[in-house]
Amino acid sequence: MAAPATPAPMNKRHLVAFIFMIFGMFMAILDIQIVSSSLAEIQAGISASADEVSWVQTSYLIAEVVMIPLSGTLTRIFSTRYLFAASAAGFTLMSIMCASSSTIGEMMVWRALQGFVGGAMIPTVFATSFTIFPPEKRAIISPVIGLIATLAPTIGPTVGGYLTELFSWHWLFLVNVIPGIAVTLGAWFFIDFDKPDLKLAKTFDWAGLALLAVFLGTLEYVLEEGSKDDWLRSPLIFKLTAICITSGSVFFWRMLTMKNPLVDFTAFKNRNFTSGCIFSFTMGIGLYGLTYLYPVYLARIQHYSSMMIGETMFVSGVAMFVTAPLAGRLSAKVDPRIMIGGGFVGFAIGTYLASSITSQWTFNELLLPQILRGVSLMFCMVTVTNVALGTLKPMELRGASGLFNLTRNLGGAVGLAIINTVMNQRMDLHLARLHESVSWGSNQAEQTLSNITQGLSTLGSDAGTAALKRLAGLVHQQAMTLAIADIFYLLTFLFLAIVMMLPIMQKPAPQKAAGGGGH
Repeated sequence: MAAPATPAPMNKRHLVAFIFMIFGMFMAILDIQIVSSSLAEIQAGISASADEVSWVQTSYLIAEVVMIPLSGTLTRIFSTRYLFAASAAGFTLMSIMCASSSTIGEMMVWRALQGFVGGAMIPTVFATSFTIFPPEKRAIISPVIGLIATLAPTIGPTVGGYLTELFSWHWLFLVNVIPGIAVTLGAWFFIDFDKPDLKLAKTFDWAGLALLAVFLGTLEYVLEEGSKDDWLRSPLIFKLTAICITSGSVFFWRMLTMKNPLVDFTAFKNRNFTSGCIFSFTMGIGLYGLTYLYPVYLARIQHYSSMMIGETMFVSGVAMFVTAPLAGRLSAKVDPRIMIGGGFVGFAIGTYLASSITSQWTFNELLLPQILRGVSLMFCMVTVTNVALGTLKPMELRGASGLFNLTRNLGGAVGLAIINTVMNQRMDLHLARLHESVSWGSNQAEQTLSNITQGLSTLGSDAGTAALKRLAGLVHQQAMTLAIADIFYLLTFLFLAIVMMLPIMQKPAPQKAAGGGGH
């Protein structure tokens, strides 16, 4: 009986290069959420209004989603080495410029450029992992990538809160400088996976790029701002929606009819890639939607500081870190469809438990839902990535990786839009119902008002007015809590529904090593 083949050792140079690339991807994803808990401090520092400061995050996201699907074409033209090194260097420079901003206009420009150049690092890491490492190493590599891709946005508010509290908001960006220089140098000296093909630059589709930028830019804006402006009732949102649909239609027609398209959609012929993108989209809702929803509750209901919110949210990060090795081992032994199903069921159980939320919930009550979220994210991320990208040919991976990552980001954008819209609608409904229950003549309302007034008796004649304001605040707080509970119910049904789509996914057959790194 022949002895089993000994797995080939990892190429040390490739491994070192990949470690630098992982750090680059971590920085790019972390910067999506690192500002979220410190927007008030940034607002004061650059003299922006409450509406304007949200663009510190939005401008980064819009620019990043434009770059992500472009990364495949740019890698073929310039090679992984030159593109990644330039991306890391540009990201570092833009971080310095963001820290030096003194107006909201400057900040928006530098943040958009930071998101655009940094966006190339994210899909490049995913594609590289499947081209330079053989399949038997994916039980090690995939959990690392999954951990970085999910942990970075989860701990973003925590890191941002600590940096702002201990130093100043400028360090949200300056923290990138030393790691950014290291990543740039590491990429330049160690990446040698492929060669540039500058002849492709002559046929670069500039019109396609413009259409892509308009399509994804308007889509991201509509999803980010639509709920605030009552969607299509806003003239601006209506016009941008029309532009989005028109530019998107022309873009897809152009990509599907050109010989050398800017974005190659042929990977969608692969059944597992298509189903993997659907699951990735839903996973984006769980990743970014819940990373947004929990802090909203903690800030508006519990009045936590940015640091306290970060410390509470860190539970999910710990759960991911602990689960990553287990997810890696299981991914090599268990049918990935079972792991994906288990992950989304775990999501559903966590959101169902959270649907019982009250205005009294703090760290202890949120502990189990957050642990379930962290564990589920790792189970889903590792296996969905392997299923979606693991059966593609090396030359398909570059473009497909960008599309795969784009679906996760768009899932997050759609999830946030749904969450904000449902929250506004359900809050109005619950406020109307609560106002009926606390109207004059209600014994409970009058008793509550009397108790509050007695507690504020030291204010003298102003006690009655203060008590009414306090009661109105309690009603508003309760309405928001009930609306958040409704959103958790909605997410529970969503995560259970996506499990029903598992039969469309095929179990991947064992693959031979990709080898060669795409030379």
